[in-house]
Amino acid sequence: MLYLLDANVPIDANRDYYPIDRVPEFWDWLEHCGAHAHIKIPVEVYEEFKDGNDQLGEWARQQSVRDALLLDEDADVDLVGRLVTQGYAPNLTDDEIDTLGRDPFLIAYALADPQSRCVVTLEASKPSRQRANRHVPDVCTELGVRWCDTFVMTRELNFSTNWRPS
Repeated sequence: MLYLLDANVPIDANRDYYPIDRVPEFWDWLEHCGAHAHIKIPVEVYEEFKDGNDQLGEWARQQSVRDALLLDEDADVDLVGRLVTQGYAPNLTDDEIDTLGRDPFLIAYALADPQSRCVVTLEASKPSRQRANRHVPDVCTELGVRWCDTFVMTRELNFSTNWRPS
């Protein structure tokens, strides 16, 4: 399974529960999993946090992190368009499209191979939300894409705070 990270995964991890300076093994583990093609970040998502003037931005700009974690694919523009139409609404306004941000790209990369890819997000399911306000988990579910949160991913990939590369 290839886990594709939403921007909120590294942002919230650094801010709330795995700060880079306090739990460096998590960040080393992410890089290791990326190098072994278990975790990737689409470039559209990576761009959401790489330029920050904080430890996360510094970490993300390291060449070894980029090499390990960036997904080496271009988005299928037709698939992104179909996903927006089917997952959000067929007639979104320009303002609504702006509201979507990079989420359609993230989901489209997973939709390109739904049997072996999983979106990792910290957004909560909110099925009552409509159009551009839909959350990633609900669009994924509707389109048959597996999704999970950081904690499910870390359990499935066996992260622990005493992790060391082998």
